[in-house]
Amino acid sequence: MYKMKSRGLGDDIEKFTKFTGIKKAVDIVAEKLNKDCGCSERRDGLNRMFPYKK
Repeated sequence: MYKMKSRGLGDDIEKFTKFTGIKKAVDIVAEKLNKDCGCSERRDGLNRMFPYKK
């Protein structure tokens, strides 16, 4: 299903939230509040703090 290779912890958390439906719920709430959920910034930050070695 998810063929993208994870660069770090943030990518794995994103895959988990998409698979479980959490991401969809967060997107709906963020849209109703007219706010950005900040998911991509959080993902990138976690990838920088906890990268997987190549």
